[in-house]
Amino acid sequence: MDWLQSLRLAAPELLFTIAGLAILLVSAWANGKTAARLANWAVVAVLAAGAALTAPVLFSGAKGPETLAFGGLFAADAFAAAAKLLIYAAAGASLLVAPAFFERFRAMRAEYPVLVLFAVLGMSMMVSATNLLTLYIGLELNSLAAYVLAAFLKTDDRSAEAGLKYFVLGSLASGILLFGMSLTYGFTGTTDFAGIAAAFKDGLPAGAAFALVFVLAGLAFKISAVPFHMWTPDVYEGAPTPVTTFFASAPKVAALALTMIVTLKAFGTQAPAWQPIVIFAALASVFWGALGAIGQTNIKRLLAYSSINNVGFLLIGLATATPAGASAMLIYLAIYVAMTIGGFVAVLMLKDSDGNPVENIADFAGLSRERKVLAASLAVVMFSLAGIPPLLGFWGKLVVFQAAVQAGMFWVAVLGVLGSVVGAFYYLKVVKVMYFDEPAGKALGKSDWVHQAILALCVLFLSPLGYLVVKCLTALSDLAVAALMTAA
Repeated sequence: MDWLQSLRLAAPELLFTIAGLAILLVSAWANGKTAARLANWAVVAVLAAGAALTAPVLFSGAKGPETLAFGGLFAADAFAAAAKLLIYAAAGASLLVAPAFFERFRAMRAEYPVLVLFAVLGMSMMVSATNLLTLYIGLELNSLAAYVLAAFLKTDDRSAEAGLKYFVLGSLASGILLFGMSLTYGFTGTTDFAGIAAAFKDGLPAGAAFALVFVLAGLAFKISAVPFHMWTPDVYEGAPTPVTTFFASAPKVAALALTMIVTLKAFGTQAPAWQPIVIFAALASVFWGALGAIGQTNIKRLLAYSSINNVGFLLIGLATATPAGASAMLIYLAIYVAMTIGGFVAVLMLKDSDGNPVENIADFAGLSRERKVLAASLAVVMFSLAGIPPLLGFWGKLVVFQAAVQAGMFWVAVLGVLGSVVGAFYYLKVVKVMYFDEPAGKALGKSDWVHQAILALCVLFLSPLGYLVVKCLTALSDLAVAALMTAA
């Protein structure tokens, strides 16, 4: 094993490890608001440095044996790089909007950005996993940090409840996943993805089907796909909003990328065995997310159901088991991150004149007459989530449905379109309240420039101007999928 080569390939992860430990040690002696803000900016800078180290891997389309490190346990290929860049961007945005929220509760501490950094480290390991052991270590490193983040606001009972629910249900899901992994090892004699694919090349034994089901069930919890979605609305509502912003974006990217790796790489030779499971989860998530959101009065719970709904559309791309479907999934994932960050940043900007969060949708009434730019920005995000042209959210759904039709899954695409139509109702409801109801006079609080800048970037990307980068986004997605399929 060439240790220097392995360390070079894992440079972003090593950077995060060293930086996280250093910031943690420094912050132990430097308490206070200033130290917390400095730690926050330091972690953002570290994430930017990690992105700079990762971007060349994607642009070069790195793939094959030369991307493997630590005896084949870790892969720094173009697919992993694409997922990492989305994770770093989402985590960075979530950190930038956090201080203004936590300082109002006098809860901004240096531990927050450090926990986010260690969660990102776990996610980086997840998307670079080529072995069940690497997968599980990365998953648990991310999860352990996430449990603490959900309960970070100690003065809020909802936050404590969210952390406890996430911990209990997350532990159950981890147990299910670990049981599936142990069954897989029992049937194949290996934990390596390539070895698992080779062992199942000639067919999937009946007992091994149980292993596949348990592994997919554990991953379905992490991506909040139906029927393992039950934690999502409660945790999203109860967790501090910057934490919810993080949960809805970065870990979602990591978990979906990991699901792609497990299905297309480890079980890639047995696609007919897992396709029905993924199709069921996709369509159930599309319709359950859409129908569940209709009766919601809290904007964070509505966005939680929207997340479930969007996971369904993403899984339609995976269900095709084709390179075109995987590429469409990555394109949609990039657009989804922008929509999610934009939506939750807008929610953070919705506060009363005393700085208290305004989360009840009825309190948005007449927002277009009181805060025109914010209302217009939130409307763009809602229309994009609904998939209404010419916004970029429409393109994300279109490429996924095209991939399904090309794979001969016409009926899946049709049901996906119907689910999208149902889902449009609750997005339009938010716009209707902002533009056609009498002003409630509640969301009058001012926002800082960081929130405004991030929201503006998201809105510009989701606007018709976003189509200028579609060609580049498609090319990068194709490079990433080529690396994934080559590794398989």
